[in-house]
Amino acid sequence: MFTGNQLHLTIMPHVSPPLSYRFAVLMLATLLMLSFRTLSAAPSAQTGQSTVPLHVTTGKDQGYTIKVLARREGSAIMIDLESMARALRLSFRHDQERLVIEEALDVPGSSCTVMINNNFARVISKDPEHLKRMVQLQSMPVLLKSKIYLPVNQACRLFTVWLDREVVYSYSSGMIKAWLNGKRFGESVSMIGLVKSEEHSSDQQSIKPAEDGTTVISGIEIENRANGAIINFSASGKPTQFSLLKPDAEGYVYFSLEKASCDVNTLSKIYSGGVVKAITPKQFAEGGLQFTVALDNKSFVINSVEFHRDEKSNRYVLYVRSNADVEEIRKKEKEQQNAKVISRDVEKWKLNTIVLDAGHGGKDPGTIGFSGAREKDVALNIVRDLGNFITQKWPDVHVIYTRKDDRFIPLHERGKIANQSGGKLFISVHCNASPNRSARGSEVYILGPHKNKAALDVAMFENAVIRQEENFQEQYKGFSDEHLIMSSMAQNAFAKQSTTLAQFIIKPVDKQQSVNNNRGVHQAGFMVLWTPSMPSILVEVGYLSNPEEERMLRDRQVQTKVAYGIFKGVQAYRKNYETTSKASLTE
Repeated sequence: MFTGNQLHLTIMPHVSPPLSYRFAVLMLATLLMLSFRTLSAAPSAQTGQSTVPLHVTTGKDQGYTIKVLARREGSAIMIDLESMARALRLSFRHDQERLVIEEALDVPGSSCTVMINNNFARVISKDPEHLKRMVQLQSMPVLLKSKIYLPVNQACRLFTVWLDREVVYSYSSGMIKAWLNGKRFGESVSMIGLVKSEEHSSDQQSIKPAEDGTTVISGIEIENRANGAIINFSASGKPTQFSLLKPDAEGYVYFSLEKASCDVNTLSKIYSGGVVKAITPKQFAEGGLQFTVALDNKSFVINSVEFHRDEKSNRYVLYVRSNADVEEIRKKEKEQQNAKVISRDVEKWKLNTIVLDAGHGGKDPGTIGFSGAREKDVALNIVRDLGNFITQKWPDVHVIYTRKDDRFIPLHERGKIANQSGGKLFISVHCNASPNRSARGSEVYILGPHKNKAALDVAMFENAVIRQEENFQEQYKGFSDEHLIMSSMAQNAFAKQSTTLAQFIIKPVDKQQSVNNNRGVHQAGFMVLWTPSMPSILVEVGYLSNPEEERMLRDRQVQTKVAYGIFKGVQAYRKNYETTSKASLTE
């Protein structure tokens, strides 16, 4: 008998059952044990929380991998659209029945709205010249535990069609792959978001040459030229008979192969920006294959379509020739070259990284006021607030901090951090001090020879921190007035920009103080400004040696106002800088 996890056989003594009976009992016991093991090993559920890795390529050798939230519903993999949007660095807002996702991959960008139990997603461009469009989904989005889900292949297809970037799911690796560094071109509409032809899928198989050597068309490539296009059909197998019907009144060309085959879904392609609009294959039951090539005969004057078979590479090639205005072509090529140069230069000079330096820190408190306010704390609070303003107002600008907490950073390391991060601006924040307790107000410094004793005194005080650094004699070996002059000459390329930034900042900073006491822009030999290879300034926000200013500067609300004043100055500088840069590039 079978009880619990054990099988018990009871055999009466001194009785020899027939051989067939003993064999039957043995088989029954074996089957029962196998059944029990199978039941014990069976999974407890086919439904539950899971994740799917998503690898995003953002440029050459650049990218990241992140896990997106998923659910397994039986054999289906469902993707949380909110989690996928977050992984693709898209913003979103979500209510009970809809999810609105916004993108900024292109300017001015667009939004996509997905609603539960609705087969259509709505895409609206922020450009008023573009109408909204609808993306039809094979499956309706569903709401599971307050999140909106789609099957993984449909989620990939949605983001591909909307963003016009390639997003695919690999059944073999169980990974989603997204390429955000360039627009999709010539991808099959029916295959968007599905497994690539070289990967295994339950509903897709690669086309292989037949045993008799029948021609198989494996790929299509288009080379757009100023006077037309070259269409290359890659093939394997033996050559076959072909025919070409030249363009009809609608611009359709029919290229037929007698004995050939292809993956019709993969090779159905649409194109933009050239004379070829689309290529659609059709497989005939008798073994023939026909490609319908749609040409844009409204935008182009098509002169001829000719055929050639390249025996060496086993390619079938169509040459589409159109009228070409040589002068217009040269003009466009020059415009495109100029646009590329301008775009590259604009990107190079774009103010996209700002380095913020909170003076002193750690074992170096900086100036200490009579009521105990420490320069390192005031400077850090102001820098944090300034960084928050920049991040909130300019999402496209990356903020780098030389320190974000109370730690000691050597002066030469601060400039190194700025250079290694590709900074475009360096702003160091400090508090001033003077034996004269009535001294007050803010001032901004740029690197240069000391113009007066007051500037020299401030520089000497701020530079004195180097004596707290380990091995400072070696780190600053050779630093002298002569070395400072050489450094100033190296910084001369940024002197004008540094001065402009300082002038924009000094006014807003003073507005945050109860008494307008503009102490102006000065030059001095600050070590922290010595190494950054970019426009660099040092802001002395006020005097902790002045009791009234110390009381103000230790107030968090005043610190935030001072930070906002500096931000307003940077904002004015950025507007002036980028406008001037673009104007000079287009001249």
